[in-house]
Amino acid sequence: MKWFRVLGKKRLIVLPAAVVLVLAAWINLPLLSQVFDQSSDVVAALPQVTAFKRGQRLLVLSPHPDDETLCCAGMIQQAQAAGAAVYIVWVTAGDGFEVAAALSQRTLKPSIHDMRALGQLRTNEAHRASAVLGVPLGHTFMLGYPDGGLFALFTTNFEEPYTAPRTGAAKVYVTGALTPSAPFSGQSLEADLEKVLSTVQPDLVLAPAPQDFHPDHRTLSYIALRLLSARHQASRLRFWVVHGGLEWPLPKGLHPKLALTLPPLAAQLPWTQVTLTPGQETLKARATEQYQSQTRIMSRFMHSFVRTNELLSPEAAAEERLSPPKTSP
Repeated sequence: MKWFRVLGKKRLIVLPAAVVLVLAAWINLPLLSQVFDQSSDVVAALPQVTAFKRGQRLLVLSPHPDDETLCCAGMIQQAQAAGAAVYIVWVTAGDGFEVAAALSQRTLKPSIHDMRALGQLRTNEAHRASAVLGVPLGHTFMLGYPDGGLFALFTTNFEEPYTAPRTGAAKVYVTGALTPSAPFSGQSLEADLEKVLSTVQPDLVLAPAPQDFHPDHRTLSYIALRLLSARHQASRLRFWVVHGGLEWPLPKGLHPKLALTLPPLAAQLPWTQVTLTPGQETLKARATEQYQSQTRIMSRFMHSFVRTNELLSPEAAAEERLSPPKTSP
């Protein structure tokens, strides 16, 4: 028998060993996953993303260092090969993951200084990953706002500075940030994003979808929709998902011959896909490996995105299909 603690419910669930083995096989084995998951057939029928063009300016909005690689490394390569200019903005420094700080700083109980060291480490990893993908350093922007704090900045701390509980910081501290010492407030965050938009003048903006399970991702989606709508440029947004539902993507691990299937939490979106070449997959895997602070903990999750395709939706929500109004007899 196998014991599992259900998070947030303070109770234990007992599962028979056979059930545990079946679940493990479903999560990890390609053949069994495909037997129970028919979305690979759905993905095969998806239209291709409109080809990138020479002279286009593409901006990737990444909530944390590594999201830009997991969602979009293939698209970044294809855009640059077509002659488009690619820019990346990391909104947070990824400084909220205590397990990563414990391992990288070799301590059982990370201090606020250890957490800030993690933020700087992930900033450095982001620059290495973008370099692998061929994005010039001058085309990248680190904003350095608090990992796990974007919803607070969007709501209760839009004007008043927010103090991040794990780093103890109330202002941007990472080296190389766009606006050093900017207060952790929604106003400052939006001012920095406006500065990036004005600098880049993007033709396309790749942003997390509102259905993404991670609160930082969802919040950045709301902010992007609001800012681009105010510029009358909402049509330039395209949406991706990294946290798409329990155990997605399946199967876990590196399976470069398999397609990335639809994220359950956003399966209703009008998805399109980008087909990657083997060489583009290899480079995506290399960029992923630059995030050693993350891959040493969740390598199987991160490598699950190195697949034959990437997914992009032109809409943030599925169109409602309304039936014609009934006429009176």
